[in-house]
Amino acid sequence: MDSIYTLTQLLTNSGCEYQIYDLGRRIQPIDNALFSAVEQGQNPYPYPIQRHAQLAVAYWNEEKQPWIWFLKFPLDERGLLKQSDVGNFIKYVLEAMGSRLNKQLDEEQQQKLANNPYTFKPAEDKMAVFHSQLRASLDIATSQYYEHAQHYFSGGLGWENWQTVGLQGITDICARLNKEQNGVLIRKAISHLPSEPLYALLGGLEHIQLPDKLAEKIQGMALTECKSKEPDLFLLSALVRALSGADKTILQDVITTILDSPGLSHQEVLIGLAGRAWEALENPEAAEQFLLRIAQTGNQPLFNQLFADLVMLPALRIVFLPLLHNAPSQELADALIRLQQSVK
Repeated sequence: MDSIYTLTQLLTNSGCEYQIYDLGRRIQPIDNALFSAVEQGQNPYPYPIQRHAQLAVAYWNEEKQPWIWFLKFPLDERGLLKQSDVGNFIKYVLEAMGSRLNKQLDEEQQQKLANNPYTFKPAEDKMAVFHSQLRASLDIATSQYYEHAQHYFSGGLGWENWQTVGLQGITDICARLNKEQNGVLIRKAISHLPSEPLYALLGGLEHIQLPDKLAEKIQGMALTECKSKEPDLFLLSALVRALSGADKTILQDVITTILDSPGLSHQEVLIGLAGRAWEALENPEAAEQFLLRIAQTGNQPLFNQLFADLVMLPALRIVFLPLLHNAPSQELADALIRLQQSVK
């Protein structure tokens, strides 16, 4: 048998279908061809977070019963996967399972495979979103909480009676916005929701490509919050993150409004923008204003952390790096000098 050096080879040779998902930033699928190029060192990992790739590998046979690995790999300074780490994980797989993946593992094999440094357990909310997305993509039945959540968002339970609504049901709806009128259901419900179900819903929407009408509704809520005399900055942060899957022009209007205002550019809002809605920073003017607002918080460690994290994103690297040598303002230049001094 030929040697196996990549997960792509391993999955392809086993005769399974598979899909890779990023779990670090927005939970979203990664094109198989792109991931193969990443594994071969031809492309940087597209969505790094804290210099790591956090991903889920889902693979399945003709019965569409998926097996899942949650994996975390360090990246080098260029954002490339270290092929030795992938190779080491594959050794654990081959020792536990052999080269054919489409079979159930006994308890000893499961323990053997779990005993490696590359697997990790995602946070509960991300697990819920991931499982909902995977089931929707494979057209597998929803969780038992789905219909009850639909009933709640229709207003049938009363808006204050949210305590029995399961998070998995909410993420199931988010993953199926284009089915059973769920997008319309959410759009009509969202302005009626108490804070607890609203935050849960917005958290699920962070990872979804939003229909324009729903995105415009959330945009309206965010702009209304921006105009408030005492804006709820935590709610504004949640609304910004939820808009990360919106059409770029819809998101950009909100980001511009926030970054134009020192009062709205609270670090909680800026952190949310960086973590989920970073694509808005591909615009150089927005990127410069974003970094200036972080500098103005006076929190240099936060500035250093967010700059170092965002500059690893391939789409932002070419926007952020030139600023190290040509900052548009003295205030930003000073923060960038302190950043560079901290890493010497």
